[in-house]
Amino acid sequence: MQALEVKRFLEGKLPDTNVEVEGEGCNFQLNVISDELAALSPVKRQQQIYAHLNPWITDGSIHAVTMKFFSRAAWAERT
Repeated sequence: MQALEVKRFLEGKLPDTNVEVEGEGCNFQLNVISDELAALSPVKRQQQIYAHLNPWITDGSIHAVTMKFFSRAAWAERT
């Protein structure tokens, strides 16, 4: 599994969301940039992402995922 594949998949499933993905193989770090997701509780944010990644987690294509969430404004300040 490649980072670009994860990025394209999640951005296709989550409108108005940008995902920066690092890692390869089965371990990935996600920076999720979305005003909508940033407004949710931490548990709800992760549930949104895992809902889409679960098939890959179940089949072993993805083993570990770490996530950080940013509003668009917070991301712009960071970079």
